Amino acid sequence: MAKYDFDMFTIGAGSGGVASSRRAGTYGARVGICEDSRVGGTCVIRGCVPKKLLVYGAQFADAFADAAAYGWTAAPPVHDWASLIAAKNKEIGRLEGVYHKLLKDSGVKLIEGRGRLVDPHTVEIDGERYTAANILVATGAHPVLPAIPGIEHAITSNEALDLAALPRRIVIVGGSYIAVEFAGIFHSLGAEVTLACRRDELLGGFDDDVRVTLAQELRTRGIAIRARTDITRIDKRDHGCDLATAKGETLSADLVMYATGRRPNTRGIGLEEAGVRLNASGAVTIDTWSRSAVPHIYAVGDVTDRLNLTPVAIAEGRALAETLFNDNPVEMDHANVPTAVFSQPPVATVGMTERAARQAVGAVDIYRTQFRPMKHTLSGREERTMMKLVVDRRSDRVLGCHMVGADAPEIIQGLAIAVKCGATKRQFDQTVGIHPTTAEEFVTLRDKVPEPKAQAAAS
Repeated sequence: MAKYDFDMFTIGAGSGGVASSRRAGTYGARVGICEDSRVGGTCVIRGCVPKKLLVYGAQFADAFADAAAYGWTAAPPVHDWASLIAAKNKEIGRLEGVYHKLLKDSGVKLIEGRGRLVDPHTVEIDGERYTAANILVATGAHPVLPAIPGIEHAITSNEALDLAALPRRIVIVGGSYIAVEFAGIFHSLGAEVTLACRRDELLGGFDDDVRVTLAQELRTRGIAIRARTDITRIDKRDHGCDLATAKGETLSADLVMYATGRRPNTRGIGLEEAGVRLNASGAVTIDTWSRSAVPHIYAVGDVTDRLNLTPVAIAEGRALAETLFNDNPVEMDHANVPTAVFSQPPVATVGMTERAARQAVGAVDIYRTQFRPMKHTLSGREERTMMKLVVDRRSDRVLGCHMVGADAPEIIQGLAIAVKCGATKRQFDQTVGIHPTTAEEFVTLRDKVPEPKAQAAAS
């Protein structure tokens, strides 16, 4: 008779938890998984997927605006927000059904309800207890709101995906990728958008040229950016809300959305009582094998606050299943993970920023270009693309690729393979481009950007 009910029990049926559980199940492990919300987690239900569907919907605004320059004649378009939300909800429902089937087909037992650790080998769900040789914590994270007066009048990205109507004016507080993505969605669909962020620039942690370029493009589109703006209170008014700033100013809007950070879902599920250590932000502390302070309790995805990206959570989860149940130890490699921001225009990047590269290797060569895409030569749209390579001067290895512009995520995904393989600038130069495309610029960059000191001296 088996010592435990399961070989692995997973708390949380998001991307990482489902990926790990499914793979473990295909290797013959007895796997259970619990979820107190909808199967699919943040990405499928209230994150990447529904947001990208809204981005697609918003992008038609540019297509309609540019069509006349290419000979199209059409009546002025009218957008129906409710129809878009209904279509999005239908697709999310379909995907949730797919996730249920994937778990079932892999032999994973789904138990609906909130899981809580009773001891290092036992999970309790609605009064029922289940034991497991290994426990995986994959509970994700949630948006957080600051403790300021009137914060109850603000929404987060969760609520933004299900608004009954499109706001006429919205203030989005924050400069994160979530903030700029929703700014593009709401603006393109007709709302007046203001981004209020505490820092000097948007997208903290991204390359400086990316941050500056995106801010310029958003302003060109008509999105107001209020940098170095700290909101101190929100007052509900007949017209909507007034936001008071630390500078004594007032911003008015019909709706206020906060995108100022997320916190791991670790409270109230018995982790610390079971001996699992959490860091200052409440994330599960783990080693490179996703193992917590308790040897047979593991954690993957946003609950660890490492690289909070869906494909990373999936890769971490699969690596764990390989290690535990396929006699194939896999240590997750977090280096050179590509990422994208589905702003308008989009951003994509892989590898080191210029600042990080200078700190890591010292001398670097920078190749950068900005240009008006061919598509806009007829439409007259004032939108420019920025592309940048960061190269180790000593080894000639390409350390980072950065882009702001149409199709950036699709282009950088391909370049990520080259960066992961350690490609050199010479190999980029030897690659023949596809003409005419935007992507070919990455293999035709020849002129180095002057060193910062030389630029300063010239000015």
